[in-house]
Amino acid sequence: MLKKRFFKTKDEVEVTFEVAQQDWATVAVAGDFNNWQPEPMKLNKKEGQFRFKTRLPKAQQVQFRYLFDDTHWDNDPQADTYVANDFGTDNSVVLTEELA
Repeated sequence: MLKKRFFKTKDEVEVTFEVAQQDWATVAVAGDFNNWQPEPMKLNKKEGQFRFKTRLPKAQQVQFRYLFDDTHWDNDPQADTYVANDFGTDNSVVLTEELA
């Protein structure tokens, strides 16, 4: 799941990536914003959610994927859209443009 917070006075958007814990021991997020280097997500045991928060530039289309237990890549089922990648699958996309 994606949560976005837009700032009136800044040219950036705070994006929170969230994934339900399920059977995963670890979850990381990788994408355009971090040179596709998996960034570990923190587990909130009380809520049963892995979470990672970052700020991205406004008016961008940022591609990303989740890495589960360092072995399995998957997309966010609630991403804004998807685009094909060079590996024959799709990447999730988060849009950082504020819609009126």
